[in-house]
Amino acid sequence: MLENADHNTLDEIARIACGGGDLPIYRSAPDLEKLLQQAGWSNVPRFHGESRRRWLTEQLRARRNQPDAIDSIVRRLADRREYVHRNEPLAAAEVTELLNTVLVVEGLEVTHTLGKPTIRKYADTQQNQESPDVMLHVNMTDLIRDPELAAVLEHRLAEARTCDRNGAYTSAIIMLGSLLEGVLLDALKARVPNPTKPLDKWMLNDLIELAHREHWIQADAYRFAATVRHYRNLVHPNAQVTLGDLPDQDTIKMCWPVINAALNDLAVSAVS
Repeated sequence: MLENADHNTLDEIARIACGGGDLPIYRSAPDLEKLLQQAGWSNVPRFHGESRRRWLTEQLRARRNQPDAIDSIVRRLADRREYVHRNEPLAAAEVTELLNTVLVVEGLEVTHTLGKPTIRKYADTQQNQESPDVMLHVNMTDLIRDPELAAVLEHRLAEARTCDRNGAYTSAIIMLGSLLEGVLLDALKARVPNPTKPLDKWMLNDLIELAHREHWIQADAYRFAATVRHYRNLVHPNAQVTLGDLPDQDTIKMCWPVINAALNDLAVSAVS
């Protein structure tokens, strides 16, 4: 898809890959050579001391007419496996967002399906550019086997977006907490043959603890999911009285990345 990409687009991809400064991951010259090899390139030229960014840009330009050559590099940059040994669990999401700010001018975007990065046309999915779940890389059908339940949870996600955009932040958070509980409960049913108690006895906190213990979600999603759970309890009016301060736009902005991270993690762990 990127065979006809502008030279400046290739230069920006090279800048992101090289890293350093305010970019998430710094790659040395040997790291860049390995990146190309991991992306499936053969006969990668050796680096001979020139600028890393210039060298990588030249490699990209040299193969821009080879089908899938540039695409494979972009996919590898957005692949979570590229960052496992670096202990940077959020790097793939950060790099994906950076890549998408570059690819949008080419009418493309990187997204993830079942944890695997793909490149697709930007206009196919970005019906609402202000959607708060800009880092969500999976669909409900990637996570939920029951089509009816997947549709219900997708509707709750849509309701949360609508509430957020219209200033109903308490309602948005309650919808997100409900969504998280539904997805985790479905994961429990699918992944645990003999749960320790009946399904209707599992509370959201129990499900979050289980998901972390079984490595279905990573530590970052686990730590901050407790915040979503806390605010989800505002479904009870007395809990809101106890809290005192009402959720506002800043509150919901903190909750969206938690939900996104948890759903992305669940999709990856489902196929790992």
